[in-house]
Amino acid sequence: MLVAGASFAVMGVFVKLGAQWFSSHELVFYRSIFGLIVIVSAVLWWHGREARQHLFGAHFLKHLSRGLVGFIALTLFFYSIGKLPLAMAITLNYTSPLFLALLMPFWLKERPSPLQYLSVLLGFVGVVLLLRPWQAGGDLGVGLLGLLSGFFGAWAYVHVRQLGQLHEPEWRTVLWFTVVCSLGAALFATAREWHPVSAGNLLLLLAVGLFATIGQFGMTRAYKRGQTTVVASFAFSTVVFGAVLDVLIWKDSLPPVAWFGIALTVGAGLWAVHLNEQRKTT
Repeated sequence: MLVAGASFAVMGVFVKLGAQWFSSHELVFYRSIFGLIVIVSAVLWWHGREARQHLFGAHFLKHLSRGLVGFIALTLFFYSIGKLPLAMAITLNYTSPLFLALLMPFWLKERPSPLQYLSVLLGFVGVVLLLRPWQAGGDLGVGLLGLLSGFFGAWAYVHVRQLGQLHEPEWRTVLWFTVVCSLGAALFATAREWHPVSAGNLLLLLAVGLFATIGQFGMTRAYKRGQTTVVASFAFSTVVFGAVLDVLIWKDSLPPVAWFGIALTVGAGLWAVHLNEQRKTT
């Protein structure tokens, strides 16, 4: 999971660098099409005839819905990376566990405990400190879009939980997510504008796809082999790696109140993950 966390943070660096040449939709497309090629190759290699015969499965529409929600989350996340300090954008995206606690009664028919509601409250206090809406001239609008990526990320997780309960294989879920992201991003980029790919930025696009795919495989393996609570806790290492890269590359310096907001949001997210896993084992 630490490898995945570092990979996602490095991916964020290349997304931020690529934002000067490409739109968020184009970056999502290049990230997804690279992953799609790798995933299709891996699926055909490991699953072969089963994959070809059961490509759509019995819950194809649920896969499309999960892909659409994930596509929106990824696009908003990439957009916020291009406009905000990396650590801030990642933190806002990683509010998913907080939103998940709020969504549980409606979509998973699970009633959160009072402690889960408290973790949500603390987390969003951290978000307020991070965005600092009382300060004029800030990036509140972009910050809210980044926060919205966390909401859609939680919604995507609900879909994944439901697909797991339907005994859908992981390869089919990941495959259709990358297909929907690739097609959706291509449609939006075509409706607006495709920017030229040059020798200078081609390696940057390949790096976005490469580190995103490494992170995806690392995260999948970690969740498959490790204890869920521990793995989910280490997922927040992306925020730490992002903060370090912010300072080293862009010399971004957030005020102390914003760093406290990041710490509070991440801490509340970790607590929410822990409480959620406790509920699942009791």
